[in-house]
Amino acid sequence: MQNQEFTTVIKPKNKLFEVDFKEIWNYRDLLSMFVKRDIITQYKQTILGPVWFFVQPALTTIMYMVVFGGIAKISTDGLPQPLFYLAGIVLWQYFSDCLNKTSSTFVSNQHIFGKVYFPRLIVPLSTITSNLVRLFIQFLLFVAVYIYYIIIGTDITPNIYMLLFPLLIIMIAGLSLGFGIIVSSMTTKYRDLTILFTFFVQLWMYATPVIYPLSTMSEKYQWIIALNPLTSIFETFKYGMLGVGTFDWGQLLYSFVFMIVTLMIGVVIFNKVQRSFMDTV
Repeated sequence: MQNQEFTTVIKPKNKLFEVDFKEIWNYRDLLSMFVKRDIITQYKQTILGPVWFFVQPALTTIMYMVVFGGIAKISTDGLPQPLFYLAGIVLWQYFSDCLNKTSSTFVSNQHIFGKVYFPRLIVPLSTITSNLVRLFIQFLLFVAVYIYYIIIGTDITPNIYMLLFPLLIIMIAGLSLGFGIIVSSMTTKYRDLTILFTFFVQLWMYATPVIYPLSTMSEKYQWIIALNPLTSIFETFKYGMLGVGTFDWGQLLYSFVFMIVTLMIGVVIFNKVQRSFMDTV
């Protein structure tokens, strides 16, 4: 029998905490294809198409202005309500979209995973990447409103901390990826968690300074909100872009470390589950 040379050799992972970045890079074309699929299919058969990227945050902002700004009279730190709410909505929608989609990685893609091999992390990574396009488009809406209020003379004082914006996006992406793959791994066996997690994400928004500034919270409870790793990210963004809110390097470092730990735990659980998830999904 002649010796055969194989171009690709698939081996089981021996270590739980292992990410084969070289293998992911080799499958970058597949990653690109998934990203294009996510972007195109989302609004392919809709009338407005990509315009929904602008319509959704705009309608959400109007609703917040009526409910939280008009009825509840929640402070916006002296800023125009549309600008304040958009600053939180743009970041939150990116986080929630990434989190909700990555949390169903195994269940939603079981028909693909059961037929062909490729690095499973490609799927959640494509979700994180494709949503960056949506984030960029919605950020343009925020910038347009931002420029409008500057032109009409609104007191907005951006500062050097606005340069932290790329880092903040990386932290949001890391947190959503980490939490998402943890939940995705758990829902392969416990489907009830999907319903519970959807409800949890909705509550999570109210524990994050999206519709209110941290400064409006009683000092007695501020430390509780500060435990939320998203709090310092949202507050830093508003502080850098709008000149309001709170900024603390220690809190930002806490969120960054929290992201790293969450990703590490997520990778360990993800690698463990992907070995046998087809038997339980």
